[in-house]
Amino acid sequence: MELMEEIQIVPMTEEDYDDVRALWMTIRGFGIRALDDSREDIGRFIRRNPTTSVVAKAGDRIIGSILCGSDGRQGALYHVCVARDYRRRGIGTHMVGYCMHKLKEMGINKVSLIAFTANDAGNAFWNHIGWTRKSDVNYYEFILNDKNITRFIGEEE
Repeated sequence: MELMEEIQIVPMTEEDYDDVRALWMTIRGFGIRALDDSREDIGRFIRRNPTTSVVAKAGDRIIGSILCGSDGRQGALYHVCVARDYRRRGIGTHMVGYCMHKLKEMGINKVSLIAFTANDAGNAFWNHIGWTRKSDVNYYEFILNDKNITRFIGEEE
């Protein structure tokens, strides 16, 4: 699908934080962590990965974003989203392609992501663009700071 001319895919900057967070808050089922998704932590992530994260813009409005980074061995995509009224136009696919191109330039050969099982739209997107769901691994995490809770957008508080 061809990307509309008025949509720009550009590197994310720390200055984009407020608009990106506002977008995140509109995505039903999106998991936002209290500390990891703070201005400070997102700023640190972008400084560590200055060329790989991306936003999609329609004029001055941010309508899509991906946090993308690497540990030097494997790439990872986080918080992939497109505003509801801009979905199914190829924007997400173009943003993912941008990130994968940047990771490949860095010599990264594998990219992973996590999609919550209840995220039907997200899981349909990843399947549609050819990603493979892994069923041979267990995903574990250990919370080092219990203040870093995850809040799901659209759920009752």
